[in-house]
Amino acid sequence: MKLFQSMRMALKSIYSSKVRSLLTMLGIIIGVSSVIILVSVGQGTTSQITEQLNGLGTNQLTVNITGRGATTSLTYDEALALGDIPGVKDVAPVISGNVTAKHNTDNVSVSVEGITPSYEDVKDFHVQSGRFLLDIDTQYRQKVALIGSSTANDLFGTDSPVGQTVQLNGISYKIVGLLETKGSSLGGSNDDKILIPISTAERQLQSKGVRSITIATTSADTVATVKSRLEGILAAKFSNATNAYTVFDSQQMLDTVNSTTNTLSMALAGIAGISLLVGGIGIMNIMIVSVNERTREIGVRKAIGAKKLDILAQFMIESVVLSGLGGIIGVGIGVGGSWLLGHYSPLSVSIAWNMVLVSFLFSLLIGVVFGMMPANKAARLRPIHALRVD
Repeated sequence: MKLFQSMRMALKSIYSSKVRSLLTMLGIIIGVSSVIILVSVGQGTTSQITEQLNGLGTNQLTVNITGRGATTSLTYDEALALGDIPGVKDVAPVISGNVTAKHNTDNVSVSVEGITPSYEDVKDFHVQSGRFLLDIDTQYRQKVALIGSSTANDLFGTDSPVGQTVQLNGISYKIVGLLETKGSSLGGSNDDKILIPISTAERQLQSKGVRSITIATTSADTVATVKSRLEGILAAKFSNATNAYTVFDSQQMLDTVNSTTNTLSMALAGIAGISLLVGGIGIMNIMIVSVNERTREIGVRKAIGAKKLDILAQFMIESVVLSGLGGIIGVGIGVGGSWLLGHYSPLSVSIAWNMVLVSFLFSLLIGVVFGMMPANKAARLRPIHALRVD
């Protein structure tokens, strides 16, 4: 029997039992669409995080101090002294905390960071109106502030906040600049914050010492050398207690995040792929039923000259067509669902076209594997037994 003839008979058989065929394909449809959507969400998240880390630059180091014993931080001067390490371009120490910001009758809980002017270049934070903080603001502990766009909108609405006053835990600060909109990053929203001079923050937040420092090196090539020297200085400071501090370089963070998100994506895809196997079992079950129902048809075809290979091909093609149609529908739902999630939800989605192809090919493989036993059963039927009347 020719291939075209086998395919036509397979499609006719599927069409004659539309509801049963659709229910049979349901497992394949759910499996393929789930794999595509989950992997696309995982890939989109990975791309978003990678873009954020690359935006920070590949020449940065982040130091977090947890401390040891009575020594739980670096002094402001010790933090600035890290800028003297060969290969260091600039240092941005930060003191952070949370306060209640109030303007007239409006108030919000907001993150406050005490910074130095170097924060602008090291962290790539700029103002869209007004000015950035100056050295003189830090030197004289000025009560001036930079406000994020989201916080400004919450407190001032459409009015320009520059030149107006905001109260932080009851203490008045003059807003000298409105920060550019930055969106969210690994640390949360970059627009729901207020920046003040680091010397003023020590009193405002009642926090002595620096526990977070971002260091920009002269180039990506000097990161490893600077990191080694930096760890030597911190080891001497904290008596070789390596758990008293952590030093991350952006490339290390990028590799860790990529590894974690890729592993998570594959795990989710594996879980979703189980439904593909369930769908395969469904195909095998319905094909066995189909063979039992069409025993007389098989007997007639064999009696008029159909060979074992012809019968095998017919049922194998029927199984592959079932799984293939399920795969095509699943691909459509998966791609469409990914597109909808990317446009109408806060999730970052990037359609994984390689996974689309893999999922479809796997659905065809499912049809071959799980259709083999029913097809072989049909091919081995002897005409005399198939035509026997019970």
